[in-house]
Amino acid sequence: MDLKDHIRGIPDFPKPGIFFYDISTLLRHGGAWQEAMSQMTRAVRGYQPDLLAGIESRGFLVAAPLALALGCGFVMLRKRGKLPGPVISLEYDLEYGTDRIEIQADAVEPGQRVVVLDDLLATGGTMAAGIQLLRNVGAAVPAAAALIELTFLNGRRRLDVPCEVLVSYDS
Repeated sequence: MDLKDHIRGIPDFPKPGIFFYDISTLLRHGGAWQEAMSQMTRAVRGYQPDLLAGIESRGFLVAAPLALALGCGFVMLRKRGKLPGPVISLEYDLEYGTDRIEIQADAVEPGQRVVVLDDLLATGGTMAAGIQLLRNVGAAVPAAAALIELTFLNGRRRLDVPCEVLVSYDS
């Protein structure tokens, strides 16, 4: 099955000049979503994760079911102010400004192997920040993964771990 057949492209969303790859069409097709999760399970299993970390919010859609399939735990990397209890945060640079992600302070035990996941690898800034935040709380991060990679944005260059992807777009 070609997963690209189940990912819709929407021009000029969320603003003019942006071409948005919409995974909602993949999510609502049971067979395609099951195939995507099967492929991702095979891609991530070899990294032997103790936990999967999903980046807010579409990364949760990938990481949570994958954690179930792999029999490991799931933790959330969220925007500022969204997690209860003590948190550890990291501010990082975007193309136009900065952003901040957080993790609950007790989410990861030192030395746990954590693979970070998102729906999309574009410029790599958010994924790189997720990797750094996990390291800051004591995790070993053997890999990252995403459903989609926009290869023309060269985001993979910002990562210092292998990154598994299911679908790539070159433009």
